[in-house]
Amino acid sequence: MPVQLTVADEVRSLAPGFHHVVVEAYGLVNTPSTQASSDLLDEATRRLTERLGGRAPHEDPHMAAWRAAYTAFGAKPSRTRNSAEALAKRALSDAGLPRINTLVDVYNAISVAHLIPLGGEDLDRIQGGMRLIRASGTEDFVTVAGGEQVVDHPEPGEVVWCDAEGVTCRRWNWRQGPRTCLDDTSVNALFLLEGMGEHAGLEAAAAELAELLEKFSPGVRLTVHDRA
Repeated sequence: MPVQLTVADEVRSLAPGFHHVVVEAYGLVNTPSTQASSDLLDEATRRLTERLGGRAPHEDPHMAAWRAAYTAFGAKPSRTRNSAEALAKRALSDAGLPRINTLVDVYNAISVAHLIPLGGEDLDRIQGGMRLIRASGTEDFVTVAGGEQVVDHPEPGEVVWCDAEGVTCRRWNWRQGPRTCLDDTSVNALFLLEGMGEHAGLEAAAAELAELLEKFSPGVRLTVHDRA
């Protein structure tokens, strides 16, 4: 059964232009990064550079819309950037994009090339449905600090994704918790593409993501859900 994703009315009021597309994938094969997945990241950086045309990532209209949404719930977007802007900034730096594993490399490449926040969640580790809410501040967010697992909490009013067990991603798409990350044991996943405004390009990005998932995991079963 498809996992249920809901967006709270208070989030929709905060950012009326928000929408998302979900790609559900079953029967994936994840491996350490390969030359092919590394090449994808290099190509994504080239496409990003071409798209920006000398501008900084935050000057892109889509990133500007995300910055406005972050500001609306009290975050400082120059300090806690949305995931696409943070990846783009790293892609253009001397460090370049990290190589994590093939699945993460694939979705990071799509995120950078299309400048769209995009995350992957292990479907088998999600407890119940996923909800995008404004936090009360009491929700648990399990993360890692200094090599040790610690429990943190979002700020009151912060926009977070959560499931029945706690927060899965803080500040909308700023930092994912390790509990639902895609690793070498992941075989079923939910890929979440998020946009602000009607010209975010989520559908084209989702189609390219699906094509790459089929290339890296032959036989994968995919379903794409367009959710306003």
